Amino acid sequence: MSCLFPLAVRGSEGLYMVNGPPSFTESVAFQRDSGKNCKAVAFSKDGSLFGWCNGEKVNVVNVTRAELLHSFDLPKTVCLEFSPKNNVLATWQAYATAKDGTAGVPNLQLHDLRTGKCLKSFVQKKMQNWCPCWAEDESICARNVNNEVHFFENNNFNTIANKLHLQKVSDFVLSPGAQPTKVAVYVPGSKGAPSFVRLYQYPNFGGPQSALANKSFFKADKVTMLWNKKATAVLVVASTEVDKSGASYYGEQTLHYLAASGESAVVQLPKNGPIYDVAWSPNSVEFCAVYGFMPAKATVFNLKCDPVFDFGTGPRNAAYYSPHGHILVLAGFGNLRGQMEVWDVKNYKLISKPVASDSTYFAWCPDGEHIVTATCAPRLRVGNGYKIWHYTGSVLHSHEVPADQEMWQVFWQPFLDGVFPERAVRYQAVPSELPRAEPSPAQAYRPPALRNRPATSSKLHEDEPPQNMKPQLGGSDKPVSKIALKNQRKHEAKKAAKQEAKADAHQGPAQVRTPQNILQNTVPAMTTGDPEVDKKIKNLKKKLKAIEQLKEQAAAGKQLEKNQVEKIQKEAALLKELEDLELGV
Repeated sequence: MSCLFPLAVRGSEGLYMVNGPPSFTESVAFQRDSGKNCKAVAFSKDGSLFGWCNGEKVNVVNVTRAELLHSFDLPKTVCLEFSPKNNVLATWQAYATAKDGTAGVPNLQLHDLRTGKCLKSFVQKKMQNWCPCWAEDESICARNVNNEVHFFENNNFNTIANKLHLQKVSDFVLSPGAQPTKVAVYVPGSKGAPSFVRLYQYPNFGGPQSALANKSFFKADKVTMLWNKKATAVLVVASTEVDKSGASYYGEQTLHYLAASGESAVVQLPKNGPIYDVAWSPNSVEFCAVYGFMPAKATVFNLKCDPVFDFGTGPRNAAYYSPHGHILVLAGFGNLRGQMEVWDVKNYKLISKPVASDSTYFAWCPDGEHIVTATCAPRLRVGNGYKIWHYTGSVLHSHEVPADQEMWQVFWQPFLDGVFPERAVRYQAVPSELPRAEPSPAQAYRPPALRNRPATSSKLHEDEPPQNMKPQLGGSDKPVSKIALKNQRKHEAKKAAKQEAKADAHQGPAQVRTPQNILQNTVPAMTTGDPEVDKKIKNLKKKLKAIEQLKEQAAAGKQLEKNQVEKIQKEAALLKELEDLELGV
């Protein structure tokens, strides 16, 4: 088996490439750049070209022939990208005005990769959405300028071939795949008017009637638009910075579906809370959403926005389909412990449950068999390195950066679709020379008052098991109505309350009850006969209840404020005070 899929690694040790499975040796096809100032790297879409800026020049090499094609004198480049057919290299440098306050020089350059000449320069002040977007055959290129979308044809950047002008176009996304090209545009709301997303087919932009589909919403400060691979539909995650109901620290998100045929819908998510991730399956007929307060739910939906399979609840905030779409990884990275669930999505069977602690990055290899997870700076500056896994849970290679060095980026060389055939799913872990990573079980938080008592099996949350949502024979395939969904949520809330009451009942016999158990008791409290003391007891119970809620939020992964942490630290003193008052001390 030859090493067909290298990884590029960028860090304080320089820029180099590592051969993928099975050798994991440094690639000799790419000569290491040992400079410590490498800010930008990129592969072309087919993986044949590789470009990087080392703080002196932007270099472009042909990876297969190990040949330097071009070197551009652009030392301050911090972003670069290749056009889909490798005809153009786009580079971006931070915009700066002249010392006398006059306008700065154009900082976005488009270079012809055949001749090395600069085709066009633009002023592009913001790094966000800096790069022009090309259709897959490069017949169209588009960029957002002063709330309009400007279109160029056949890489002729001296003539604007078309403009899409609405009130204020904040963002746009071109459809993938072959012609005709479609474009999704987002216009934020203003003066009481709602925000909206519209789909158009290039070049038919003549008024609202020409739109293929339209979806408006009031609750949106920003949106993320995701086309499926076949360009038949777009998923829109609409987010507000602040949840006015106060239910969420993360603002509020809603998920919308727009089809190029004109249909649109709100995707009904059966658990309240943030939407962490949404991913289209490469088959374009299903998508997975990860959502809800921790432990989060993950559900696969079809194009009718009906749930197909529910993965239950767990510590996860991301979903990654394999390049062929036959395997799905649900993972909990960032402030979660790095637990992964690898699923065979054709049979909805769990393959493996590896753990990649402290990971800041995850990516499928183009072969659909291997995975890379990494801990990169600046997100985490300690324990930098990467691991290459087989999806069955085996760690095949592990690299740790020396303690005095940092790793900033690691990513696979891409390949075009169809280069690697889809293989049958395996369930048996592949052999590895490295020991299998067995995570140590996490210790549950126990309040000071319970630390010297016997451990109980009560859980803060009861995890929901996975379930197939496809309609059974004789069942209805109609989507769940809003009323049915509301009743379902009420039923879930009652069920959760019953489970909590059950857990409380298992805390221990009545004679060893702590004031915490008394707090959760539903029996009316006995009065002491002194109204002032009763009032103090009531206030203390209120404070202790608030502390319990804060601890639940912390356990669910929420970042607490300093004053909230201080409140939790006062728990033992409050419990003692409550006990003294109730005993009449």
